[in-house]
Amino acid sequence: MEYNEPGADNQFKPGTYSRSADMEQNSLFSVMRGTKKKAAVEAAAQAIFTFCGFLAVLAVGVIVAYMIASGTPALARAGWKEILFGTVWRPGGEEPRYGIFYCILSSLAGTLLAVLIGAPVGVLTAVFLAELADKRLAGILRAAVELLAGIPSVIYGLLGIYLLNPMMYRLERWIFAGSETHQFTGGANLLSASLILAVMILPTVVNISEAAIRAVDPGIRRASLALGASRIQTIFGSVLPAAKPGIMTAVVLGVGRALGEAMAITLASGNSVNFPLPFHSVRFLTSAIVSEMGYAQGTHRQVLFTAGLVLFVLIMLVNLVLARIMKEGLVQDG
Repeated sequence: MEYNEPGADNQFKPGTYSRSADMEQNSLFSVMRGTKKKAAVEAAAQAIFTFCGFLAVLAVGVIVAYMIASGTPALARAGWKEILFGTVWRPGGEEPRYGIFYCILSSLAGTLLAVLIGAPVGVLTAVFLAELADKRLAGILRAAVELLAGIPSVIYGLLGIYLLNPMMYRLERWIFAGSETHQFTGGANLLSASLILAVMILPTVVNISEAAIRAVDPGIRRASLALGASRIQTIFGSVLPAAKPGIMTAVVLGVGRALGEAMAITLASGNSVNFPLPFHSVRFLTSAIVSEMGYAQGTHRQVLFTAGLVLFVLIMLVNLVLARIMKEGLVQDG
């Protein structure tokens, strides 16, 4: 009877150690190659991101430098008081006048009026979409809001000319019937331009406000309802205050959208330099630039760049306000 010692089958066999060592060495080399490849990919991605960030900063810097270089010479040539606070715009006269004060006021007044009209409608629409509407109705309404964002500005302007302005003219004739001093505008006035801007900022206000409302902690709603508040009381007493930073962000972005609009309000506002009253034909800063930059020369052209610089400063102030609001919202959330 042959006797086999325990573990005899597991004794060392020639070549076993060498094959195991080769496998471990190949695995080590594979890991090293993977680590080097991963490091190379990380370095390339970091370089690309750094370049893109630098490119964005460079673009902003170039725009700022160009606007300052192009807009400031007119302040010295025509006088900053004459440009910023002058009320007469007559660049082609024997004694040219370059006052853009009424244009600045028209831009501010039109934007303010558009926000006063559009922001409440946008926020209430966002409340309906986020809190009250059923899924199917919300989808239809959301698609309609997104469609508003996709309509070109010139289409809004044409709708203003052929639909809104005739209605505004009938209202103007009714209000100023028998007036011997009012200069009729045919419906192309500040109110028409503001209504168009109010519609144009709706997608921005609705989408961002809805996102802010949906981001509110569900516990806030449950706590309010548990205390006996109705659904409407919960929305206006608990949900909207909690979503206030996001809603304010939406409104500020809407202000920036309205300030930068040109084509639609050029068609619907009358494009005349007047003090901004609801039934006066007015000219916004953007309208002045769009209307006259194509043929302006010399000081006239430089003043239009100054108007662009003023508009740029206004929009930068809006962005600073937005950043401040977002910062305060983060502090409150923290």
